[in-house]
Amino acid sequence: MSLTLRTISREQHLAHIQSLPAASHMQVPAWADVKAEWRSESLGWFDRSGELVGAGLVLYRQLPKIKRYLAYLPEGPVINWFTPNLTEWLEPMLAHLKQQGAFSVKMGPPVIIRRWEATSIKAGIQNPDVKRLRDIEADFIEPRAFEVADKLRRMGWQQGEDGGAGFGDVQPRYVYQVPLANRSLEEVHKNFNQLWRRNIKKAEKAGVEVVQGGYQDLEEWQRLYEITAVRDHFRPRPLSYFQRMWTALNTEDPNRMRLYFARHNGVNLSAATMLIVGGHVWYSYGASDNIGREVRPSNAMQWRMLRDAYALGAIVYDLRGISDSLDETDHLFGLIQFKVGTGGQAAEYLGEWDFPLNKLLHKALDIYMSRR
Repeated sequence: MSLTLRTISREQHLAHIQSLPAASHMQVPAWADVKAEWRSESLGWFDRSGELVGAGLVLYRQLPKIKRYLAYLPEGPVINWFTPNLTEWLEPMLAHLKQQGAFSVKMGPPVIIRRWEATSIKAGIQNPDVKRLRDIEADFIEPRAFEVADKLRRMGWQQGEDGGAGFGDVQPRYVYQVPLANRSLEEVHKNFNQLWRRNIKKAEKAGVEVVQGGYQDLEEWQRLYEITAVRDHFRPRPLSYFQRMWTALNTEDPNRMRLYFARHNGVNLSAATMLIVGGHVWYSYGASDNIGREVRPSNAMQWRMLRDAYALGAIVYDLRGISDSLDETDHLFGLIQFKVGTGGQAAEYLGEWDFPLNKLLHKALDIYMSRR
């Protein structure tokens, strides 16, 4: 198979993504508009007959004072990762990015290595010898993923202990997903743990209402999000980021991004953003007030979002990142506990990989990022 690589138009890129069952929301052309502080480029791989067979969104971040760039493909590129001739796909990409002034390339192959069912994770949490997800025997292992990792290493790609090294903007290696393909909604609901089912019922009884919002409701979203940021000690993104996200993604596809609110007696108690690309649906950002928790608005909202994802024909409802720590004293433990309640699966991706095209600049940036 002889492949050529070249810059493609956004239209070509989008048409390719739309022809696939699913791809990451960070690999659609409009994601470049969300990340406005990066320069962007759409890359396309063509086979011998001239057919577009792969695509990648590259984000370029310039180094201060010099015209050299970090080239980043978040959760991409969208190619056939299990092909025996992976070098034929990646070598032209590296040559092209070097020509564009990249000193280092970071990518996140959308390849899942292992999956753990909720029942296995629950058993692991109860076992005092189990400290991390990887201490539990996986319910599913993808042998081809290990071959991909071996090929990348042989090509000179590098991986940190828990994914890519430094640079920030790193995507989670461990995520939590609820598979929807070939399952009824009744099955999905039955798989929730007792607490989740009870909380959904409690919210229903209390009269919690879940509604969809629009662009004009982003200010109300921001209010709840900033309350959450104070409570959970993180730095919130500004309102302008979510407004840009909404405009960029929904201009590309009117059903790419949704906003949900769970309200009680007319007061919004929790909110969430949802992203849709083909059959993959993500719960992207979540927020909640410090009041009204007793009526379980977050459970009600997730159940509505899951049902909506199902109605869209989604194959997976993705609750995004989790930590792999199963230590109950870990500040992120509550997150995995909440997500495990949905009865889905934890999934481990191959993690992010770096290719230093200029070892000196790569090292310098790595040191700079680690000190930030």
